[in-house]
Amino acid sequence: MESEAAHDQMKKSKCGISKRDPSLIKPVPFPSPTANNHSQRRLGLLSPQDGKIKIWSVILQNKQTFRKCEIRSYQSQENTSVMEDQNEDESPKKNTLWQISNGTSSVIVSRKRPSEGNYQKEKDLCIKYFDQWSESDQVEFVEHLISRMCHYQHGHINSYLKPMLQRDFITALPEQGLDHIAENILSYLDARSLCAAELVCKEWQRVISEGMLWKKLIERMVRTDPLWKGLSERRGWDQYLFKNRPTDGPPNSFYRSLYPKIIQDIETIESNWRCGRHNLQRIQCRSENSKGVYCLQYDDEKIISGLRDNSIKIWDKTSLECLKVLTGHTGSVLCLQYDERVIVTGSSDSTVRVWDVNTGEVLNTLIHHNEAVLHLRFSNGLMVTCSKDRSIAVWDMASATDITLRRVLVGHRAAVNVVDFDDKYIVSASGDRTIKVWSTSTCEFVRTLNGHKRGIACLQYRDRLVVSGSSDNTIRLWDIECGACLRVLEGHEELVRCIRFDNKRIVSGAYDGKIKVWDLQAALDPRAPASTLCLRTLVEHSGRVFRLQFDEFQIISSSHDDTILIWDFLNVPPSAQNETRSPSRTYTYISR
Repeated sequence: MESEAAHDQMKKSKCGISKRDPSLIKPVPFPSPTANNHSQRRLGLLSPQDGKIKIWSVILQNKQTFRKCEIRSYQSQENTSVMEDQNEDESPKKNTLWQISNGTSSVIVSRKRPSEGNYQKEKDLCIKYFDQWSESDQVEFVEHLISRMCHYQHGHINSYLKPMLQRDFITALPEQGLDHIAENILSYLDARSLCAAELVCKEWQRVISEGMLWKKLIERMVRTDPLWKGLSERRGWDQYLFKNRPTDGPPNSFYRSLYPKIIQDIETIESNWRCGRHNLQRIQCRSENSKGVYCLQYDDEKIISGLRDNSIKIWDKTSLECLKVLTGHTGSVLCLQYDERVIVTGSSDSTVRVWDVNTGEVLNTLIHHNEAVLHLRFSNGLMVTCSKDRSIAVWDMASATDITLRRVLVGHRAAVNVVDFDDKYIVSASGDRTIKVWSTSTCEFVRTLNGHKRGIACLQYRDRLVVSGSSDNTIRLWDIECGACLRVLEGHEELVRCIRFDNKRIVSGAYDGKIKVWDLQAALDPRAPASTLCLRTLVEHSGRVFRLQFDEFQIISSSHDDTILIWDFLNVPPSAQNETRSPSRTYTYISR
C-alpha cells in the first residue's frame, strides 16, 4: 500500500482527478489468497465519474487475466453511501466497507490499509509466485502491471531501471583481471572517439595509456593507408612503430602528441595539392644525342628513365645523381617497367629487352613485333606488349630468362598505343579511336568502348574504372563492365599524352606542356559541375609532356624538353606555405 506522501503526489498527477475531489481513495485491499482462491489477487480504484470502484482480479498461477467488477460503498452501521454526506475536504471514514460484486457473488471488504505485517506477507507471497514462473511469463506479467500504472509511476520505474541497464564494462573488466579485453575493445575506436574515451574517467584513461592505444591506432593507419605509410617513412617516426615490447619505444604520451602532428601534415599536403604549392626539382637530361625523355618510373630510392637517344638512365632520387646508363637498344626507349628484380624495356627497334635491375646486365631479348613496341606491362608472371604493328602480345613470364608467347590479340585497325591489365581484363587503346577489352584468362575479345573522336594515346585501368586520354584533347572515364562513358574532362589544348589516377586524383600531361590535377571523386559524381573538376594546372615544362607518375606526395614527369621534374607537395618551404594566391615553387637544378 502507498504512503500518505504517495497519496498526496497522486492527487497532483495527471490522472484527471482534482486534489479536492473527495472520491480519491487508496487502492482497495483484499484478503490474502486462501485455499479456495490461492491463485487470485484483486486490485481496485474508485472511478470519480460514477462513484464506483473498478475491480480487476488477477489470476497469478495461470498467467494473468483481468475481470472488471463494480463496487458500492457502505458505512458501518448505516446503509447509506459514504460520498453523499461527506464534505469535499473530508476523507472517507476509516471504517468504510465496500460491497464487491463480479456478477455472480459478492464480498464485503474494508478499505482500511492492512497492517505493515500483512502487506509484507502479501508482497512476499506475490514474489514467491513470480519466481516460479518462466522468464517470458514474468515479462508478460510486468508488462501488464506497467500498462496499468500512471505516468509518474512510469518515471519512478524508469529511474530504477536506468542504472541497471548502464554498466561500465571497461572499468569492470580490469577488476576481473581482463585488462587485455578492455584494451582490445577500445582499440577499435577512431581518434575522435579515443579522445572522448579518455575523458570518461580515470580508469578508462589508464586502460588507454597502459594499453598504448594511440600507438596501436597509428600503426593501424600505417598498415592500411599508403599516405600514412609514406609519411612515417619520410618523417622518420616509423622507427617507433611495430615494436614487440612496449618498453622498446616511447610512452603513450609520445604517440598521443604525435597523432595531431600527423593530421596536420596530411591537411597541409592536401592543401598544397589544391593550391599548387610545391617544391620543384629539375633533372636536366640533355646530352649530345638526346631529344627527349619518353618514359620513367620511380620508387623511394631511384628514378629510371628511357630516352630518345636509345639509353636507359638510372638516377639517385635523393641526390639526383645519374647512377648508371644502360645501352643496348638501337632505337628510342619508348616504354619501361621494373620491379625488385628486372627492368623490362620496349623500343622503336621492335624489341623487348630484360635487364638485371642491380647490375644492368641484359638477361633476355624478345623479338616478336614487326614495328616499334609502344607500351608494355607485366605482373604476376604475365606480360602484355603492344606495338605500332596493331597487335598485342601476351607472354607467360616464368622468369627473366623464361618468357614464352602465349597469344597474339588482333582487332585494332591502327597502332596500339597503350595496354593495361589485371586478373580479369586486358585493356588496349589505339589510334583507331577505340578501347578494346579482352579476357585475361582466355584472351578472348569482350567489348569495345567507343567515344573518343580521335586516336587514344594513353589509359590506366584499375578495378572497373578506365581513364583514357586522346588526341581529341579530352579525358574520358569509363565503366569497363558496361562500357558506359561516365565523364568527359576538357581543359587540355593539345593531345593528352599521359594519364594516371589513384583514389583521389587524376593527373594528366599533354603536348601543350601542361600537367593538370583533377578531382576524381567529383568527376565520378554526375552532379558535380565541370568547372570544379580541375583542381590545378602546373606549367613548367617547355615541351610536350611524355610520361608522368605520382603518389600522395609528389608528381614526377618527363618531357620532350629533356628534363625530369619532381613536384614535391610535402616538403614545401614555410615561406611558400604562406602564399595562397598563386602557386609557389622552389627550384633545385641538377644538370648531368
